Amino acid sequence: MKQIKIVFEGGEDEIVEKKSRFIATVRPVESEEEALDFITAMKKKYWNATHNCSAFVVGENQELQRCSDDGEPQGTAGRPMLDVLLGEAVHNVAVVVTRYFGGTLLGTGGLVRAYSRSVQVGLAASKIIEKTEGTLLSIRTDYNGIGKIQYLLGQRGLTITDSQYTDIVELETLVPQEQLTELKEAITEGTNGRAAFTKEEAVCFAFVDGEPLIF
Repeated sequence: MKQIKIVFEGGEDEIVEKKSRFIATVRPVESEEEALDFITAMKKKYWNATHNCSAFVVGENQELQRCSDDGEPQGTAGRPMLDVLLGEAVHNVAVVVTRYFGGTLLGTGGLVRAYSRSVQVGLAASKIIEKTEGTLLSIRTDYNGIGKIQYLLGQRGLTITDSQYTDIVELETLVPQEQLTELKEAITEGTNGRAAFTKEEAVCFAFVDGEPLIF
């Protein structure tokens, strides 16, 4: 993994197609068991619905994929739902689309479009973040070097996540794996060797509403 999209907060939204209601509920899941428990819970919540179709993707490489038409014509619900999750490259996610039949048949193409669009609006109602593999890097320098370090970090779109100013300056930043070596070389050269790297901790991280989140 270098960077993957995950659901930080699930969401819910719905569409209406020829009087049929399609309610999409999205949740983050870490295992097949969690996904199945979520699907069971949705079936209990919407026990009187015509269908509760589902799809989920679990694993760093999306290796576990399952879907269910739940009584809809084969291939018209679960697979299109799964295709949206895979197309959006979201990992560790489950979605249930609940249908209340409105009295008008939609046909095969209509069902595929309705279930696909339902998942899209469900994902849009969720908070999706990018989880990055990288390093929590601590940098120590004197006051002469701080300006150059701030410039180099800003140039690469990297955020200072913590700082301490005493007789020296200590900064922390989160660096994507592929940028680490080049960044350290640039800082060493830019400060004429006045910077020291006091901690390099392998982490996965993301930013949620501008705030760092370490996994």
